[in-house]
Amino acid sequence: MIGYATLGTNNLARAQAFYDALLAEMGAKRLMELPHGFTMYGARLDRPALAITPPYDGKEAKPGNGNMLALVIKERAMVDALYKKALQLGGSDEGAPGVRGEEGPQAFYAAYFRDPDGNKLCAYRVGPA
Repeated sequence: MIGYATLGTNNLARAQAFYDALLAEMGAKRLMELPHGFTMYGARLDRPALAITPPYDGKEAKPGNGNMLALVIKERAMVDALYKKALQLGGSDEGAPGVRGEEGPQAFYAAYFRDPDGNKLCAYRVGPA
């Protein structure tokens, strides 16, 4: 159902450097770049993707309060690695990796961080360790 989610940026070069390195950890790459700066990342164009762009109206990009993009990850170790990479790339901590709730078949293992523009992301895995 979801084709792609878009996050705004005020510094396209910085955002591209952040997402180039961060999403490469998941096997994603740039799939599309448009003249205005819209840059789409993913594994394939027929799969859900993440895009970054300066706002088309030319106004300042602002992260929304309560908005978040969640990235599903196959292994807990990759959640840890993605969180660590985000912080190394200039992102900020919003919640270290760990289980939210109880362990078990539906355990929610997640880490929360913000990109350099302040957009909130979650890397998560559902299931036992």
